Amino acid sequence: MTEPGRPLRADAVRNRARVLEVAYETFAAEGLAVPIDEIARRAGVGAGTVYRHFPTKEALFEAVFEDRVRHIVEDGRAMLASDGPGEALFAFMREMVRTGAADHGLFDALAGYGIDVAAATSSAEAEFLGVLGELLAAAQHAGTVRGDVGVPEVKALLLVCKTSGEYGGTVSDGVTKVIIDGLRAPSASRGTLHSPGASAKNDVGTRDR
Repeated sequence: MTEPGRPLRADAVRNRARVLEVAYETFAAEGLAVPIDEIARRAGVGAGTVYRHFPTKEALFEAVFEDRVRHIVEDGRAMLASDGPGEALFAFMREMVRTGAADHGLFDALAGYGIDVAAATSSAEAEFLGVLGELLAAAQHAGTVRGDVGVPEVKALLLVCKTSGEYGGTVSDGVTKVIIDGLRAPSASRGTLHSPGASAKNDVGTRDR
């Protein structure tokens, strides 16, 4: 094990990150029964390297989940800068739907292994809800999201978006679009759903009839 408080060398940091990435993808796709040696082989490191960072398989499970949530939180905050406060929440929701299948696989694997997912994810859930609250507040302040929804409603809608992935990408994309349109503030919705050109065509069509 690495000594507490002692910083990891650059190569050790890279190895640890690679192990977590491979473990996340493997556990989500194939379940938690995949041996540590196989995780190490796919990550391109020795089994001893994995055990130095994660002395037990349970420690690896916990680290994989914490690392995944950390990336989600970091991505959400980065979107505030790249997409702007008005659109960051919508970009975040689309990204969560895109990666939702793997996340569901990881949760299912943890539950199937006998791990109390609710207990294991309590602190991570707080971090996730925190960044979701930041994204929602920024969008409402920018006037792009209606003011009568809170974090619990957005979380529930996000779960609907992710669940729709079971019906295929086209359905999932369509459901996500409908939900995002429903979250938009009335003035923002009018701006995205109707254009002056479309209104002019409709007016002409009405007069012709």
